[in-house]
Amino acid sequence: MIKPVVIIGAGPAGLSAAAELRLRGIESVMVVERESEPGGIPRHSHHQGFGVRDLHRPMSGPRYAERLTKHALSLGVDLRLRSTAALDSSSSAVTLYAPTGIEHIDASAILLATGARERPRSARLVPGDRAPGTFTTGQLQQWVASGRSIGHRALVVGAEHVSYSAVLTLRHAGVRVVGLVTELPRSQSIVGVASLVHSALRVPTWTHTRVISVEGRNRVSRVVLEDFRNGERRTIDVDTIVFSADWIPDNELARRAGLAIDTGSHGPITDQFGRTSHAAIYAAGNLLHPVETADRCALGARRIADAIVRDLGLDPRPTHGVALRVTAPLAWAWPNRVIPNQLSETLVRLKAFTAQRRVVARQGGQVIGEAKLRHGSPGQHLSLDQSLLRGATAEGGVIDLSVEA
Repeated sequence: MIKPVVIIGAGPAGLSAAAELRLRGIESVMVVERESEPGGIPRHSHHQGFGVRDLHRPMSGPRYAERLTKHALSLGVDLRLRSTAALDSSSSAVTLYAPTGIEHIDASAILLATGARERPRSARLVPGDRAPGTFTTGQLQQWVASGRSIGHRALVVGAEHVSYSAVLTLRHAGVRVVGLVTELPRSQSIVGVASLVHSALRVPTWTHTRVISVEGRNRVSRVVLEDFRNGERRTIDVDTIVFSADWIPDNELARRAGLAIDTGSHGPITDQFGRTSHAAIYAAGNLLHPVETADRCALGARRIADAIVRDLGLDPRPTHGVALRVTAPLAWAWPNRVIPNQLSETLVRLKAFTAQRRVVARQGGQVIGEAKLRHGSPGQHLSLDQSLLRGATAEGGVIDLSVEA
């Protein structure tokens, strides 16, 4: 009996990888999803802009999720919904827990595509009362999609791209947004989006500002803000507060499987082909580099699926790779390990706003490449050309990336 490739997570990365595996001749491909519907975050995001890079046409999130799901099913992918998975760290066995019972599967390869999530209020250590009316963007979108009542006046914490998506979702639900608040000196989203929300929708963005207290007994009633430049405080009357962005990989399954975790991104350490520290386990999508657009995750997952197909025909599986290390203002880089002479783009994320500079790669103290770094913000990924690491060698040791004038 042919061992299946098991994919955990039915978002854009998982569904796209599954379809690619079937197209590349893998006979048995199973996708496991804990929710009752496939599609991931896009199915709750009703705005346009999905599918531009991978499907070459813009569409809404629900339509995009539907297209990916139908395509995978049409190719014979086995989709298991309302199912959770556990991994045996000593083998390639997967245990599924579903309403129909428990099933043990001996897989030929496992792909983790569990995505990322926003940190809730509790993880951000925001003090105050614990009254209803507090959301993350994902929770908000699910409530609105199901027709549940949200509130009347809302504050959005964060000024990344997803924060403006939260503003549009709130307006769609008939909720007035009184403002966005960020501790950074300016918005982290695309300039045009921020300008639209500020001027056309008349929603202000309060910078250098943090939430120091949430108040309310039976419902959130007010929020206390502080401008940390001068210590000035003000109270805003709202009944809803949305904590947006501040993403972290949904890495519980990876940790329980004993995979090596990158301290910068908090996702599994992989090479550019998604190979983790476990010989049979791969990872893709926003589990590796939160948070990237859905279509970029889909395209990246296709490349990783191609690597899985090639690896299943190799004995032994390639395990070599050179570690990538960053220094401030870089927060992290992906891939975390690279295989020289098989290079792709390098994604980096910044800790702070950075004027146009360059990223320099050094190995053994010697410069092996550099790439231009355009103006960047902490909320965006920057893609660097593969020429940055073209001079890397397998014997040269750790590669250090730094930002220089």
